[in-house]
Parts: sequence; C-alpha cells; structure tokens
Amino acid sequence: MPIPEFVAALRSRIGTDLLWMPGVSAVVVDDDGRLLLGQRADTGQWAVISGILEPGEDPAVGLAREVREETGVDVVVDTLVAVTVTEPVEYPNGDRSQYLDLAFLCRPVSPAAAAAAHVADDESLAVAWFAPDDLPDDLARSTVERLGHALGRLADPSAGPFFVR
Repeated sequence: MPIPEFVAALRSRIGTDLLWMPGVSAVVVDDDGRLLLGQRADTGQWAVISGILEPGEDPAVGLAREVREETGVDVVVDTLVAVTVTEPVEYPNGDRSQYLDLAFLCRPVSPAAAAAAHVADDESLAVAWFAPDDLPDDLARSTVERLGHALGRLADPSAGPFFVR
C-alpha cells in the first residue's frame, strides 16, 4: 500500500511521531441487505471499506472514491452514522497514526454496480457481500463497532449519528 504523497511529505518533517489523520469508513448495504466487506491485505481481517481523505477532500466524496478504488463498486453516500476516534496505530515501519473516523451508510448506485465488486487494488485480499447474520469470524474490532452503529441507524432512521458525549 503506497503512502500518499502528502503523508510522505509530512513524515519527512515529523518522522514516526503520532500523526492525526481524517479517516472515512463505508458501511455499504445492497438492496438485499447484504454488507460489502474487504479482507485487508495488512491484517487478513475482514473490514468495512475505509481510507484517509486527501487534503481539502469532502468526506462523502473521498469515501465514494475509496470504495471505488478498493472494490470497483460505485456508491451513493447516504448518511453519517458515527464520529469516532481510533486507538493509535503503529505500522511495521514505526510510523504512528491516530484517526478521526467518519462512518457513513452507503448503497451501490445500482444492482449492476453491486455485482461489480472485486479486489481493485493491493489493499484487499478479497471483497465479498455478506448477510448481517452470516458475517466472517475474523472481523476487525473497528468494523464490529461501525456495523453496530450503521445497523442501529437502519433499524431507527430517526436516530442521529453516534458520537461520544
């Protein structure tokens, strides 16, 4: 997974110090209620599609870009379901980051778009649709939390986004 140019430029100045980054996550639900997950190349765990925003990029636009880049699926970003902060992450090269994550509920633009799901970059080992009651055993902890927020929002559309108060 290549480091984005702007992150590499920051790292040239701050080294491996903790870097605060804006992240976005997509809980993509198709017309049959299935969830789109990717098996991460770095951990092997299944997770919702996520990524970091480019400088100045609007979150929904960046999230749709990330989903397309990683899975080949074009999505509509419908609603914000959670605003959370991740634990700090230390990467194998020693870089440390922490993410402000905006999780959104999304849907494929069409059934044909949903059918187009495939591994589209080197960040995933596999991409697949899963029924909410038949999820893979090896889910990332953050994905369990994000799915809980999104599925709660689907059950109660009047609920606002989750955030720590």
